[in-house]
Amino acid sequence: QVQLVESGGGLVQTGGSLRLSCAASGRTFSTYVMGWFRQAPGKEREFVAAASWNGDSTYYGDSVKGRFAISRDNAKNTVYLQMNSLKPEDTAVYYCAARAGLSVYFTPLRYDYWGQGTQVTVSS
Repeated sequence: QVQLVESGGGLVQTGGSLRLSCAASGRTFSTYVMGWFRQAPGKEREFVAAASWNGDSTYYGDSVKGRFAISRDNAKNTVYLQMNSLKPEDTAVYYCAARAGLSVYFTPLRYDYWGQGTQVTVSS
């Protein structure tokens, strides 16, 4: 069982930056693929980024490539999402997710554990 707690959301102006953190409980953090998803009102949950178990491989949704960066610190059981050049369309609740195993997937259906979400609002 893994518990995930996100932090770092908030209100930021267009072009600004935020760094989200996701702290995981448990001793097996390094065995999980970690992902970030987001969901805006009335829309489906969207893949944002994912990192392999050791962080050497990272993946991004098309809408955030070049602006967002995922990283993880297995010693701290934490995964991060650095968000730069934020746009109003980035406004959403951002969720951290964990998936047991080595394979990386971009669909939320493949993830086993979820955090409660943190709100990110980008004003124009």
